[in-house]
Amino acid sequence: MTRPNPLLAGAAGRCPNCGEGHLFDGFLKVAARCEACGYDLAKADSGDGPAVFVILIAGCIVAFAALFTEVALSPPVWVHLVIWLPLTLVLVLALLRPMKGLMLAAQFMNKASEARRD
Repeated sequence: MTRPNPLLAGAAGRCPNCGEGHLFDGFLKVAARCEACGYDLAKADSGDGPAVFVILIAGCIVAFAALFTEVALSPPVWVHLVIWLPLTLVLVLALLRPMKGLMLAAQFMNKASEARRD
């Protein structure tokens, strides 16, 4: 049996070890163990990394689009609020879970839990 790419599995919300089990119990809560292979996921901690990347990515997209819209069309402020606030929320919610999965998978690939001194 071939091992899955941990980064692709993590982005899809699957266990980075086997690619089968669920990585999350809820929207962002990491499962204690993989139900398929039993891998201990509880020790994984992504910290603030996913949030930082999501803020940078979504912020760049929305800021560029809002600036382009302002220069090209000069709409009233309420149009900016109606368009860009919901888009920002959608982008952040859409990117947060895959980004957290990627960060957890990167820890798995680099055996980051072995570097801890308990």
